[in-house]
Amino acid sequence: MELDREAIQRIIPHRPPFLLVDRIIEIDPDRRIVGTLDLTGDEWFFSGHFPGSPVMPGVLIIEAIAQTAACLALQSPGRAGRIPYFAGIERARFRRPVLPGDRLTMEAELQWVRGRIGRMAGRARVRGAVVAEGEFTFAIGDTSGEDGR
Repeated sequence: MELDREAIQRIIPHRPPFLLVDRIIEIDPDRRIVGTLDLTGDEWFFSGHFPGSPVMPGVLIIEAIAQTAACLALQSPGRAGRIPYFAGIERARFRRPVLPGDRLTMEAELQWVRGRIGRMAGRARVRGAVVAEGEFTFAIGDTSGEDGR
């Protein structure tokens, strides 16, 4: 199953210019997801990071992986329409720079879910080479944006 930006926006609350997933190209429900982001060089962050030598900020690569993972987490019944939050990032590593013209491919695999808390392992690749990876703990908040506390 493939999802375009419109379908992605029906699942997660992120919107341009902060929507960092163009397409979902693979979903194995409750297990694994793969998404892509095509970088043109016109994105808002390239002009200041770094002038004359544009590089996608690592924190935004992690965010792109997390948004892809959120598309998987919010597919399950009972979680649709809720707000996903970062609860932790562990073992994050950045291997190579991501440049204008690159296609970023984000992969996430569900490790576990207990109630509203879960863990995903994720990585981003460019032309098959891993550019970033990590483990992400997430919390699913209410539809109102409340965190359930």
